[in-house]
Amino acid sequence: MSHEQTLSIIKPDAVADNKIGEIFSYFEKAGLEIVGIKMQRLTAEQAKAFYAVHAHRPFFQELIQFMTEGPIVAFVVEGENAINRTRELMGATNPKEAALGTIRRDLGSSIERNAIHGSDTSENAKTEISFFFQPQAIFIH
Repeated sequence: MSHEQTLSIIKPDAVADNKIGEIFSYFEKAGLEIVGIKMQRLTAEQAKAFYAVHAHRPFFQELIQFMTEGPIVAFVVEGENAINRTRELMGATNPKEAALGTIRRDLGSSIERNAIHGSDTSENAKTEISFFFQPQAIFIH
């Protein structure tokens, strides 16, 4: 296993439903550390840049509209095998297919409104972390 960092985003649906603390608790109970936190409302340009990999997909415009409808909370998670562990905590993209006890199963309402985003590879984690955070804004113990 490797000690690594990854990015997660609490999406506008979960922020609006006051689920920030509840989502953080999944990570803390799993022994992962939250070492950077930022709340902001994405502009359309920022959302398009962040999700550019999906620009060719039919759901892209709906994704941009959703991600800009309210504030998000971006946060950096650190720990052993943090990327895979975060993906496990989140569960499948579709909450109906996610395992019991995962964030998306417990808090997501649909495939579009599934409460949380998480980096899927170490390369994407580095890119996504730098999208939201300057190095000095991440605190390592």
